[in-house]
Amino acid sequence: MKTMTRKSWVVMAVVLAPCLAMAKPGAREGSEQARESERQERSEQRMERAEQRMRLRQVLTLSDALELDNAQALKMEETLRQFDEKRRPLREQVRDAARTLHQAARGDSTALAQVDTAAQRAFEARERIASLDREMYQALARGLPPEKRAKLALALARGGGKHMGLWKGESFKGLRGDD
Repeated sequence: MKTMTRKSWVVMAVVLAPCLAMAKPGAREGSEQARESERQERSEQRMERAEQRMRLRQVLTLSDALELDNAQALKMEETLRQFDEKRRPLREQVRDAARTLHQAARGDSTALAQVDTAAQRAFEARERIASLDREMYQALARGLPPEKRAKLALALARGGGKHMGLWKGESFKGLRGDD
């Protein structure tokens, strides 16, 4: 019985030795780094697709509310894209600050020292986003008659398609000011 156990151990050692040799700690770390970079890349792609869907929803909502033709809607989409590109780093700044604040709320000692700075960064970024929203309204309203500018302001104030109410069965009528 003992010899059988010894033989089993020898066989297992011979079979597992090459596997253990290939599983070096450095190789595992490298593969973990590769997986992390892949995860980061997929996350960025998901964020980009979500941003495109949100912009499309916003264009559809605004073009319906303002009764725009296709050419005007495409022009509006280009304007919205330009402002989204300016807004993206600010949203990332707000996310980073919020992440730090969440960690601090959980008691993370390194994050606790950064609470005031993170809160200030978040407030400043939100102020710049609000300023960009005003600039975007002015850019979109340029050349529109007063009635359509009013509808644009109402649609943007209600979220301009950014909210998920359209997925909950709300119609575009509420965005036209018909309610």
